Amino acid sequence: MDFWNLLAVLLTTTALFGYLNDRWFRQPPAIGIMLVALLFSLGLIALHRWGLDLSASVGALLEHVHFEKAVLHGMLGYLLFAGALQLDVSQLKDNARVVSVLATVSTLVSTLLIGGIAFLALQWVGLALPLLPCMVLGALISPTDPVAVLAILKKVGAPPNLEMQIAGESLFNDGIALTLFILFFEMTFRNTVASWDAILLVFLWEVCGGLAIGVALGWSAFFLMRRVVDHTVVVLLSLAVASGGFALARHLDVSAPLAMVAAGLIVGHQGRRHVLTLAGRERLDLFWQVVDDILNAILFVLIGLEVLVMPLHDAHFKAIFILIPSVLLARLVSTGLPWILLRRRHHFDDGALPILVWGGLRGALSVALALSLPHGGIRDAIVAITYGIVVFSILVQGTTLRPLIAWRYARPESR
Repeated sequence: MDFWNLLAVLLTTTALFGYLNDRWFRQPPAIGIMLVALLFSLGLIALHRWGLDLSASVGALLEHVHFEKAVLHGMLGYLLFAGALQLDVSQLKDNARVVSVLATVSTLVSTLLIGGIAFLALQWVGLALPLLPCMVLGALISPTDPVAVLAILKKVGAPPNLEMQIAGESLFNDGIALTLFILFFEMTFRNTVASWDAILLVFLWEVCGGLAIGVALGWSAFFLMRRVVDHTVVVLLSLAVASGGFALARHLDVSAPLAMVAAGLIVGHQGRRHVLTLAGRERLDLFWQVVDDILNAILFVLIGLEVLVMPLHDAHFKAIFILIPSVLLARLVSTGLPWILLRRRHHFDDGALPILVWGGLRGALSVALALSLPHGGIRDAIVAITYGIVVFSILVQGTTLRPLIAWRYARPESR
């Protein structure tokens, strides 16, 4: 199947699932579309057991998509750029200390905790993995996904600071977690044993290099935008930053996600202040909102359909059952410690910690990283566990986050 036919199938399927969610489930689009896709997949599995095999054709379609490549080499750059473009830089500055600690220290702590717990826990269910593959699992499951969370936060009127902390952490920790994933991947699957100095150097090159490329791209785009009046050209320049900039960062072996976040922040902030008219801002925001919505909808459809090709066995279900609370515990520790240490110097809204913990949803990036591992028993176990945690995160945490926020921030007299 060629690219355009594949795209037509995906867009049509996404539109139909979106309609069903809007008509019957009425969940936030990302959550609802994935729920419909997952129910559709389970229905195909049930039909297969009853003798009607329709899942094979859908499985063949998923093989053409190459989920991990679609996310890591394509959609991720556009999604991160679109998310950063919408951030209020002044609010981000007010929360810079919290966001930076959550995106770096918390991600590292989460990776080590999840990896260590998985190393110990998986032995109980017959899936004993060496320590390094468990650290790979920890790195790929640690980054949080702001897509579903932000829609819920806005609907229930959560405090702007909390919204910014969750959004900022999610945008920046993608790059940090991806760098950690690459380091553990090299040590696990390519037998690369590096000194701590070499690891630190690679980490700094990825992070600082990515931010530097992003800043350069953002200011270059801003310089060009100041000299044009056509709103369409402004949109095209922003599209060039998101596509060409992401490819350039990957070619230079620096963190492409961090490059897109930095570029999006500069284009969004400087463009709004010094370049764009009201009509131009509306045109740019509308374009990237549409891109963001469509790509996220397609991603969550693919996540729901991936269950058709997941290597799920009894031991995998036991591992998922054990590691879901372990991941939540790691999230509590990795966000709770910084929250305790920073609250003396930074104001946190009352009730922020439970929302930060429960709102740490996992999403498409985790699944894509798991699917990018070399084929074998280790990959099958990590893919199955990751998928189970992501599905729980989106369907359970995502659907209960709204009432949790509403309860935590309800007025005393309304409780």
